[in-house]
Amino acid sequence: MPQNEYMELFRKRFGRRQNHEERLRKKEARKPKEDAKKSRKLRGIKAKLWSKKRYTEKATMRKRIKMHQEKDAKEKDADAVPKGAVPSYLLDREGVTRTKVLSNMIKQKRKEKAGKWQVPIPKVRAMTEDEMFKIMRSGKRKKKAWKRVINKPCFVGPNFTRKNPKFERYIRPSALRFKRANVTHPELKATFCLEIVSVKKNPQSPLYTSLGVLTKGTIIEVNVSELGLVTQTGKVIWAKYAQINNNPEFDGCINAVLLV
Repeated sequence: MPQNEYMELFRKRFGRRQNHEERLRKKEARKPKEDAKKSRKLRGIKAKLWSKKRYTEKATMRKRIKMHQEKDAKEKDADAVPKGAVPSYLLDREGVTRTKVLSNMIKQKRKEKAGKWQVPIPKVRAMTEDEMFKIMRSGKRKKKAWKRVINKPCFVGPNFTRKNPKFERYIRPSALRFKRANVTHPELKATFCLEIVSVKKNPQSPLYTSLGVLTKGTIIEVNVSELGLVTQTGKVIWAKYAQINNNPEFDGCINAVLLV
């Protein structure tokens, strides 16, 4: 290992402190107040540079918000026929219904990228670290307690290789690894057993997302190639997102709803 990577080496050997994620969250929460204080205090060229940086950040945020906005559109509806007699010059016209649609397909793709989904379970119960992890003591006299065994089901990719047991902080037991999920299509009203491609987001913590922990409310990506879904342009859809709607650790299987 190169000399300058001593921090990574330390992290591999001893891990992070227990409240690392919580400290990061609090730091993020303090950031707006610190930025406002900095804006008030800065003077001269530093103030100009700072305001330019803030302006670009706000512009990006505005674009992202605008991305999600929908506009009014008219849609042809053959059933919407006006009652009573219709003048001859209106006979060839079709009925119209007003709907809310996105301006085009590109915006829809951007919307998906931005991570805005209409999920079946919007809120989930927060889990404590004691529920998620079990402390594993190591060392000759079992005095070291920096290793953690994950109690919940998890997903690891097909090319996953365990770290050296000496440096492995989070242990994912083989018996709790899942590869497939029972995914229900809400429109087709049918359930399919599909392969899991990846874990997109675990609402409990970014750490659990990176570890691939599967709990209730987790957004997973599943392989839908066998369903024969296609885009508006006729391209085959290979993967789609689904949300887990059961407790896999109690049921022994993963049930999810496809996000359409």
